[in-house]
Amino acid sequence: MGLKCGIVGLPNVGKSTLFNAISSGKALAANYPFATKDPNMGMVTVPDERLDKLVELVEPNNVVPTTVEIVDIAGLIKGASKGEGLGNQFLADIRETDAILHVVRCFEDPNVVHVDGSVDPVRDKEVIDIELQLKDLETVEKAFQKAQRNAKSMEKSAIKALEVLKILKETLEKGESVRVAPIAEEDQPFVKEMNLLTSKPILYVCNVDEMSAKNGNEHVEKLKEAIKDEPAQIMIISAAIEEEISDLESVEERLEFLEEMGLEKSGTENLIQSAYDLLNLITYFTAGVKEVRAWTVKNGSKAPQAAGVIHSDIERGFIRAEVIKYDDFVTLGSEQAVKEAGKMNVEGKEYVVIDGDIMHFRHNS
Repeated sequence: MGLKCGIVGLPNVGKSTLFNAISSGKALAANYPFATKDPNMGMVTVPDERLDKLVELVEPNNVVPTTVEIVDIAGLIKGASKGEGLGNQFLADIRETDAILHVVRCFEDPNVVHVDGSVDPVRDKEVIDIELQLKDLETVEKAFQKAQRNAKSMEKSAIKALEVLKILKETLEKGESVRVAPIAEEDQPFVKEMNLLTSKPILYVCNVDEMSAKNGNEHVEKLKEAIKDEPAQIMIISAAIEEEISDLESVEERLEFLEEMGLEKSGTENLIQSAYDLLNLITYFTAGVKEVRAWTVKNGSKAPQAAGVIHSDIERGFIRAEVIKYDDFVTLGSEQAVKEAGKMNVEGKEYVVIDGDIMHFRHNS
């Protein structure tokens, strides 16, 4: 689906260290490759134990996991909205993403200089928020002025556009992000078309010291308090630990290291899964001897839309979907056993895909 998450943050917060840990390909227990597209961009496999289990049962010739594109965006400084530093490029790069992973420094280390002289995650968050909000306000004000002229025609659509833009303008002028603006559900497509920076879903990634990797620290708590009314997610990760994991050669060594640290999974695994969830995505599978494959669809997609992810011809010629629940497949051990137990369902065009469904589509060619 070409989905992209941008890692952002101030200089020296650890975002590039995290990106490098992910891009090493050793951060994940699963034995799938990481493909670097250029020095700061790559496709990463979304960890999914269900895929591994299906591969174990089916023993296919080929395996294709689902992926998310991760981009390490240049560090932002104050004044980016006015083109300071790499500001224009930074903002353009964010505009190209579907979601934002905002890495915030939540660790003390005298050897790593903070650009503002002290560790304050709430202040750091606000620096980036303000720059993005100022750029959005610039965009919205231009659109608002145009909408005022168009509304003189008294056309219903023009008047509605002006109303929505007025709400966006007032929200941004208060120093709030578009994602918290009180926009009606039916007006969300209009907002989405504007591709505003602060409308994108966001995950705050608290980069902590090794001792705080499991439970966080006071810096994390301060950030949690600051975003409690914001529709955003937050997670804890230690870039230092992820860097150590990425240096280990075998899966066994990485798992042993995690156990020593009291962690069940690496932070990068959790980060990639969280990024996937942030985009409101779910996975369905196709499973056969030739190939077991994970497919990505938006949560709430109907069967023909899911078929369209494979090929647009399948969506156009959709007849029905044969659906097996993941738990039934694992419990019974094979597609044939599922059929014999009467656990395969035949679904039509209105069927809403459930995360983990194993699907086969019948269609007119």
